[in-house]
Amino acid sequence: MYLAHISEDGLRKQPLSQHLSQTADLAKQFADLFHAGDWGYFCGLLHDIGKYSEEFQERIHGRKIKVDHSTAGAQEACKLKVFPAAYCIAGHHAGLPDGMYEGGASPEASLSSRLKKVVPDYQTFKKEIQVSPPIPPALQSVQGKFCVSFFIRMLYSCLVDADYLDTEAFMEDRIRSLPEAPMSELKTKLDDFIRPWIEKAENSSPVSGNIQKQESLTNSLNTRRTDILNACIRKGESDPGIYQLTVPTGGGKTISSMAFALQHAVTHDLHRIIYIIPYTSIIEQNAAVFRNIFGDEYVLENHSSVEYSDDEELNPKQLAAENWDAPIVVTTNVQFFESLFSCRSSKCRKLHNIVGSILVFDEAQMLPRDYLKPCLWAINELVLNYGCTALLCTATQPSLRPFLLPQLLRGEICPNVKEQYEAFRRTILMQDKDLTEEELIRRLDEEFQVLCILNTRIQVQEIYEKLKGREGVFHLSTLMYPEHRKRVLHEIHERLNSSKTCRVIATSLIEAGVDLDFQTVYREAAGLDCMIQAAGRCNREGRRPANESITHVFQFVSESRHRNISIQQEKTIAEEIMAHYADIGSPEAIQEYFTILHGVKGEGLDRKKILKRLGEAGITAIPFHTIAEEFKIIKDDTRSILITRDPEAKRLADQLRYGKRSRKLMRNLGRYSVNVYEDMYQALREAGSLDEIDEAMAILKNEGQYLEETGLTVKMERGEGIFF
Repeated sequence: MYLAHISEDGLRKQPLSQHLSQTADLAKQFADLFHAGDWGYFCGLLHDIGKYSEEFQERIHGRKIKVDHSTAGAQEACKLKVFPAAYCIAGHHAGLPDGMYEGGASPEASLSSRLKKVVPDYQTFKKEIQVSPPIPPALQSVQGKFCVSFFIRMLYSCLVDADYLDTEAFMEDRIRSLPEAPMSELKTKLDDFIRPWIEKAENSSPVSGNIQKQESLTNSLNTRRTDILNACIRKGESDPGIYQLTVPTGGGKTISSMAFALQHAVTHDLHRIIYIIPYTSIIEQNAAVFRNIFGDEYVLENHSSVEYSDDEELNPKQLAAENWDAPIVVTTNVQFFESLFSCRSSKCRKLHNIVGSILVFDEAQMLPRDYLKPCLWAINELVLNYGCTALLCTATQPSLRPFLLPQLLRGEICPNVKEQYEAFRRTILMQDKDLTEEELIRRLDEEFQVLCILNTRIQVQEIYEKLKGREGVFHLSTLMYPEHRKRVLHEIHERLNSSKTCRVIATSLIEAGVDLDFQTVYREAAGLDCMIQAAGRCNREGRRPANESITHVFQFVSESRHRNISIQQEKTIAEEIMAHYADIGSPEAIQEYFTILHGVKGEGLDRKKILKRLGEAGITAIPFHTIAEEFKIIKDDTRSILITRDPEAKRLADQLRYGKRSRKLMRNLGRYSVNVYEDMYQALREAGSLDEIDEAMAILKNEGQYLEETGLTVKMERGEGIFF
């Protein structure tokens, strides 16, 4: 009997033919959702036929030899001219390979090399397995060869998840059991949650256009929020496609978008909602809202800051995180799009569970600009060929229509965007004259509760240094480790809510996902979307009239020596908009800003030429591995420095020094680490300030260089690592 697996205790054995047939059945079940079930079945039957070799059977019985068992199935697929399956089978452990050698991985790793490789004889598979080539997939190839590469990724996902699941079921001697919830049940939970809002809006009396009383204003805004909510519910009954939801800050976008998604799921019998968000801070807030409504067991939070683990047994959340097998998934742009362009089995196995989902992109203006075109082509593909509906949500809707397929566009959901913008206006954006540092400091000193956002971390430190000593002055930047920032944010919340003096000097990290409400905001000129996000922190709760809540947009008189080069282009275009629009926050100004920005960026919207390379590649030369290596939304040009001021950080540092490494440990370390650019890292290193553990992590030795007020303070003076 040919074996696929032997249990760890050696008592149970899985016949190879059984593993192949069960994996094939599962892969077919997954691929059936995009009408490619026979392709999934074909891949499943062939993926492990290399295990029919005598060498592999000796290995599984204990002989310590290496045996390539993946190449055999790929070679059989190529004999039948089924090249998409060959990629999937060849890479079902090592990852999707480049079709031809691209100069990245070793030459032997390419598909072309694998197909020429001499492998142990496996031909006895024909006694137990019979295969026939599948029929061509029924895809709408509007996007040309991109469509083919996307299909291969989806097929790969079906195979690797089926292989994982069948192997797991045998080795654990049980089938995983995850909570299931019909979308109709989740919709009932949401209906119960929003019913008081709708009843209150229906019972409130009409309001006049000129509202003075706070109570009347609140009733008016609640009515408008309910109008947006009802519009989303109605539109959820419409056809699948790509929708936009442009809701001003305070308009109830989170609940309204979920209401659309659930209504759409019930109407079209869809089974999963994936909420995609740019920042983990927003994810944590939104996931908490969803857990409160639907229950913890139905909401999977999947991003770099959360870890589901259980030393005793497999945690259901941990299992679901592996392949997104949950009714509501809340994740990041990074996790979502890097998975769609990944080549690794661990990241790709979830992809087939995106099929037939409602994809809600929160803060759509934050889609990664350097990869905007590939990301939008991926959304097109998911809607066109994989049964998804996409909802692009934002308060500042970017101009994305030129990159989306016209036949998929279903329009704007929010009723009367311009009117809603005026109704929810909480602040006036004022274009100030150029300010000196001294004038800015004088103004901030005169304010009661004020937020000042600057473009660089170093400048934030400098302005803070000149203000510190006054009552209620705070510094926030990424030179402070996340747990430290969390404590400071809590103190800021307390002061704001207690009507105490509070002046915060911060970088742009505070612009999204941080629920703070200031009387006044100062924002150094940057991209228009950044400035409008900053304005969202001014009078956020609507406690004051808009004309008493000013967001000042300013530039420094002289060019800062700490220029942030990366925002110069966005800043220049924003200046052009400011010259032509009195209200730079209006929908018209935002639309023009993004139209110009995307036109100027041009090829920069696909910085790594992902689409060009996929469009030029023949079926046997698709560069899967190379593209996966280059599609990195978060640049790897920073180094991590662990700050051991907290007892927990000291404990984690000890584990590092003892040589312990795990994904959970590295995630926990991130809560106490500061990421710095290479020049700053090398300056600290040369000053002898770092205890370098390995290439991934160093520990700050001199705790005096990390200050409670400003975080990591770096100023190099003749080799001394005390600089800023």
